[in-house]
Amino acid sequence: MSASLATVSYIGATILFILSLGGLSNQETSRRGNLFGMVGMALAVAATVFGPQVTAAGIPWIVGAMVVGGAIGLYAARTVQMTQMPELVALMHSMVGMAAVLVGYATYVDPEATKGFEGAEHTIHAMEIYVGIFIGAVTFSGSVIAFGKLSGRVGGKPMLLPGRHWMNLAGLIAVIVFGRLFLQAETLQDGMLPLFVMTAIALLFGVHMVMAIGGADMPVVVSMLNSYSGWAAAATGFMLSNDLLIVTGALVGSSGAILSYIMCNAMNRSFISVIAGGFGTTAAAPKAAGGAAVEPAGEVTPILALETAEMLREAKNVIIVPGYGMAVAQAQHTVYEITKHLREKGVNVRFGIHPVAGRMPGHMNVLLAEARVPYDIVFEMDELNDDFPDTDVTMVIGANDIVNPAAQDDPTSPIAGMPVLEVWKARTSIVMKRSMASGYAGVDNPLFYKDNNRMLFGDAKKMLDEVLVALKS
Repeated sequence: MSASLATVSYIGATILFILSLGGLSNQETSRRGNLFGMVGMALAVAATVFGPQVTAAGIPWIVGAMVVGGAIGLYAARTVQMTQMPELVALMHSMVGMAAVLVGYATYVDPEATKGFEGAEHTIHAMEIYVGIFIGAVTFSGSVIAFGKLSGRVGGKPMLLPGRHWMNLAGLIAVIVFGRLFLQAETLQDGMLPLFVMTAIALLFGVHMVMAIGGADMPVVVSMLNSYSGWAAAATGFMLSNDLLIVTGALVGSSGAILSYIMCNAMNRSFISVIAGGFGTTAAAPKAAGGAAVEPAGEVTPILALETAEMLREAKNVIIVPGYGMAVAQAQHTVYEITKHLREKGVNVRFGIHPVAGRMPGHMNVLLAEARVPYDIVFEMDELNDDFPDTDVTMVIGANDIVNPAAQDDPTSPIAGMPVLEVWKARTSIVMKRSMASGYAGVDNPLFYKDNNRMLFGDAKKMLDEVLVALKS
């Protein structure tokens, strides 16, 4: 393939990637957006493999790597459950970061990569390598920790070290100092030491950054790491002088940053405060005058599946709020069957989605789409909050923090100020949970003790199956 044809292919792939992002912005066009992305990636890979920069001797190695990687990807796609998608996404981000680090080191030690670079050009190329490795290392280690938190291998409670901000500042200064030494290095051996030290600092920085972020912010962390992986890919493109990697990385990086910003606004949080950590800590219970912890006022009122079915049958307006518990129980298909039955009986059923429900952006939307829930009855939080007072029954399926009234009523709560779905304003709210355990943010929920709330305890799938049988009987 000639250089001109490869360039044209890159331009076509770039256009397809842009169309893909546009398609993914809407549920109805998301399938088409995915198709554009797949075609664009296939075109980009073909143009790279058969382009002028790859010799005939290198093609078998590339094809072999693609076969191995494709087999692993196919296996993961077929076996990974929807509940494991957030940690899979984080793991994929770590692979992008590791690729950037390895490409950076390979580029630095390859004499052909720097051939013809002199003066300012050589300095700029060295900076590209240094920055690319730094971003890649932060992305890799941060994504590995995010994978651990999302999969339960690492605790969700934030690790807040004393003077952590000063530690981050000291690490950044060290990276700059060693960067100067790297740029001044006259030989390969002289440059390796500062490069190794910077890589170690970057790895520690990624670990510390994500460890300091609490469970309630993990969806933002996933989108943030997505942005980092994009910038890592762009840095790799600069190192390899590959225009497509630069453009694609910039698209991913900027879209991930915008998504993180939107989600932080939805949580009434600043992006910097999320990165700094401390949100989602386990809140200490307020103390009474005698020093004992103050328990939430009221008593829990349990309800049975049969009673739940009766309430749903008599309701005219129902809002369902799904959460991570629905994903764990794989209950989305039963939820769809209940929704379908109620709509056939003339009940107005809608779904309320919080921007950070689940463990990654759009987690609940993906689950509902998988169960074929119609897009036109799925609404964002802001579109439904005013409708709860006119709602007969709200069903909260495995959600906790996103329906916690303490966000509005308790200024000392770790989630204070976070916009939530105001399910308690409905005539009756039904919360489905396995137990009274707190949510991912580690905060107790006063909703459970309200007079108009009922608790349906048990596995969501099992309980919803019983509700569906009762509705059809």
